[in-house]
Amino acid sequence: MKKVIILLGPTGVGKTAASILLAKRLITEIISSDSMQIYKHMDIGTAKPTIEERRTVRHHMMDIVEPWESYSAGEYIKAVQPIIANLHDLNKIPIVVGGTGLYIKAMTRGIFSGPSADWDLRNELLGKEKETPGYLYDYLKRLDPAAASKIMPEDMRRIVRALEVCLKSDNVMSEMHWALTKPLPYEFTKIGITRDRKELYKMIEQRVDKMIEDGLVDEVKKLISLIEERRKRLAPSPIHPFTDSPLHRLSSMQAIGYKEIAMHLNEEISLDEAVALVKKRSRNYAKRQFTWFKKEEGIQWIDATGVYDAYEIFQSLIKHISA
Repeated sequence: MKKVIILLGPTGVGKTAASILLAKRLITEIISSDSMQIYKHMDIGTAKPTIEERRTVRHHMMDIVEPWESYSAGEYIKAVQPIIANLHDLNKIPIVVGGTGLYIKAMTRGIFSGPSADWDLRNELLGKEKETPGYLYDYLKRLDPAAASKIMPEDMRRIVRALEVCLKSDNVMSEMHWALTKPLPYEFTKIGITRDRKELYKMIEQRVDKMIEDGLVDEVKKLISLIEERRKRLAPSPIHPFTDSPLHRLSSMQAIGYKEIAMHLNEEISLDEAVALVKKRSRNYAKRQFTWFKKEEGIQWIDATGVYDAYEIFQSLIKHISA
C-alpha cells in the first residue's frame, strides 16, 4: 500500500517547524489537518505557517473556505483524496500535519458520508423544536435509538443531522454509519509529538501573547467586518439559515482566539480578560487533544520535553520514519 505520514499532536507542541524540515528532506508537500486553517482571512489566530514557510514547502488544505461557509469532515476527505493521489503519482510521500482528531480519524478509520444538507427540512425540524422543546430528541429516540444514545439531548446540530439522515434516506443513521464508514486505502505512519504538560501550557501562553503582538485583534476586527459586509449584501434576499447566521453561530467564529477577541470587540470583556480566556481555552483544548489521541492506535510518540530546536525534533522524526 502507498504510504502517508501523519504528524500529529496538541496545539503549540512544535509540529509546524519540524514538519517543514521533514518535507524538505523528503522532497514532498504538506497537507494540513487543522479544521480552522481551512478558513481564509484567519492566519494569526490559527497559527498558519508563514508566507515564507509556505513558499519553501507547498501546503494544501489551507485558505480554501470563506469564514461564513460551513465545512465538514466528509468534505475534507473528499478534497484530500485527489491531493494524496497526485502526490503519489509524483512519487512523493504526503505528510499530513495537524491536531484535528476528527480529520485524522476520518482518514485512518473512515467517516460516514450521508445525504446532503436539506435546509428546508432542517428549518421545519427546528420549528417543531421551538414549539415543543425536547421534541426532536424524543423523535430521534423513536427513529434511531442507537444514534440517540450517542448524542447529548442539547446537541441540536447533531440531532437535526441524525433526523435528516433518517428522513431523507429511509434508513437509520447508526446502521448507515456502520455500513458506509471506510478508511482511506493507504499505509499510515502516525507520529505524535508530546511534551510535559506544564511546559506545553507555558509555550501555549507565550504563543497567545505573540499572536496579540502580531495583530490578532485587528485580524478579528477585519474578519467580523468581512462577515458583516456579506450579511448586509444578502439582506434584501430571503434569509439563508447559514450565511445570515449571527457571528456566534458560524463555525469559523468558534475558533479559539477569535471568539474571545470578538467578545472584547463587542465590549463584553476587557482585552486582558479576553487574552486570559484564550489561554485557558487553549490549554483545555490541548487536554482534549491528548485525550483524543490516546484513543488512536499505532501512534509513535516523540517526547520533545525540553527541546525547543525544531531541527532536533526533525532528527527524531527521521529516526522513526527510517526505523
